[in-house]
Amino acid sequence: MRTVRTPRIGLGLPVDDPAVLLDWARRADATPFSTLGLLDRLVYDNPEPLITLAALAGATSRVRVQTEVLLAPHHATALLAKQTATLDRMSGGRFTLGIGVGGRADDCRAAGIDIRRRGRRLDEQMETLRRIWAGRPYDDAEGVGPVGPAPVTPGGPEVLFGGFAPAALARVARFGDGFLGAALPPQWMDPMFRDVERLWDEHGRPGRPRLVAQVNVALGPDDLIARARDAITAYYGFEPRAAGSAERMLATPAQIREAVAGFTDIGADEVMLYCWGTDPDQVDRLADALF
Repeated sequence: MRTVRTPRIGLGLPVDDPAVLLDWARRADATPFSTLGLLDRLVYDNPEPLITLAALAGATSRVRVQTEVLLAPHHATALLAKQTATLDRMSGGRFTLGIGVGGRADDCRAAGIDIRRRGRRLDEQMETLRRIWAGRPYDDAEGVGPVGPAPVTPGGPEVLFGGFAPAALARVARFGDGFLGAALPPQWMDPMFRDVERLWDEHGRPGRPRLVAQVNVALGPDDLIARARDAITAYYGFEPRAAGSAERMLATPAQIREAVAGFTDIGADEVMLYCWGTDPDQVDRLADALF
């Protein structure tokens, strides 16, 4: 029988105006929200997530910071290991590396990688990241030493894999600590959670994977809701599901509470409410609705 847990509730941050994110972070740090998440794109008008989360970690003392998800194949592996270990250390272990492969051709072109190899590249990167975080040299070449600093979290920061493909779910069991499932309602997320748990057991991993759900939300006046839906449509514009994602965005306290309850029922350890409206007052509205 599956144990029902009371999930933590985090906030995904808007990307339209990086200057307001320190206000978002400080407000969230004064509430029970557990985590602040930030998405990653290259060819898009969003702030670079690791630099931004470092600033937010420095402006807070309690709340965790998390990439949702960092597109690792776009990054040089040794530098990524150094950046993430530094952020883990400077935040006092409050950093979670949500990671994925991405799927935008323009991002891959700008990063100089082959879009057809991004999954294999991520697998290779994870081997190297784990090696570096453990304090071992980058490779076995003579004279190559470790890449520091050592993360404060033993073995490196917590790693959550996002994605929908079978390979993404399998990476959780092979390399990760848990799964980040985005933009699907509880009844569709449930079988993915169960697949992750099955693969975890098949790989002989002890314990259980951490299961995190993400849902799009906005709370506020009608003009804020409209702008939030426009932001979702712009972000997912390359996909046929863009309009549907915008329409499914939750925009009332009752809808959001129902979604949190639904994800709780299927075993989510944390529910990330991804906010698409820039107004920092949403932090207080969401806190009032949920806590």
